[in-house]
Amino acid sequence: MRLGRSRRSTNVEDYRSSPGGRPGLKFGLGTIVVLVIGYFLGINPLTMLGIMNNMQGSAPTTEPAPDGAPTDQGSDLVRAVLGDTEDTWGAIFQASGSQYPPPTLALFRGSIQSACGFASSASGPFYCPGDRKVYIDLAFYDELAQQFQAPGDFAQAYVLAHEVGHHVQNVLGTLEKVQAAQQRLGEAERNQLQVRVELQADCYAGIWAYHAEKSRSILEPGDIDEGLKAASAVGDDTIQRRMQGHVVPESFTHGSAGERMRWFTRGYESGELASCDTFSPR
Repeated sequence: MRLGRSRRSTNVEDYRSSPGGRPGLKFGLGTIVVLVIGYFLGINPLTMLGIMNNMQGSAPTTEPAPDGAPTDQGSDLVRAVLGDTEDTWGAIFQASGSQYPPPTLALFRGSIQSACGFASSASGPFYCPGDRKVYIDLAFYDELAQQFQAPGDFAQAYVLAHEVGHHVQNVLGTLEKVQAAQQRLGEAERNQLQVRVELQADCYAGIWAYHAEKSRSILEPGDIDEGLKAASAVGDDTIQRRMQGHVVPESFTHGSAGERMRWFTRGYESGELASCDTFSPR
């Protein structure tokens, strides 16, 4: 990726030097632990997260570093990508006559308290609509490259752009509508609806890539392939085969490898919000 001239976002809070709380579980792109538990017990990961948060109760608040946005090399890529998503979605919202309120990126190490409860690094990156923050332990990128076999800077960018996609859903009111609908559904139907949420976030990540390339020419040969490989690596079927040796489609909460790649590609090829209606197709 060509990020040398990209604006680095200042909407970043650095909790990496702050003592974390007790480890917990959160729902996000890399929630391997929660997925595995849900697969084996047949419980919706969202339900399990609520149970875990209730069991954990309150804990000391984690405070960010006082020096503002970090400037270390490890955070440089995510700050550049976040800044690019801010420019992209800001322009898209402005074109429709509205304003885009950017999310805050919270960098942590080990565990952290969010408005959605406690999260550990094992949960992977996640978005919390309660405080409109994207949370990530940068060590996840090492896991993405080594365990998921999906290395590369654009693979990392895809992860962040996906979580920002959840923020876009939150701003547009999609998450609120889905959560209300899920309360009236059974387990299998709730999972199916959650898959559609995740696939739309993948499509929104593709929209960002389309506009970032069109406006700022950030992509290099092989970047999109890196993103597609990452999307495939975190597909439910890919994770299930690796963790339990077989696939249980009715327990999917993020979508299959093929679905995740397909919806990212759709967003990248069209650049239009209308192309990301994952709730209408079968």
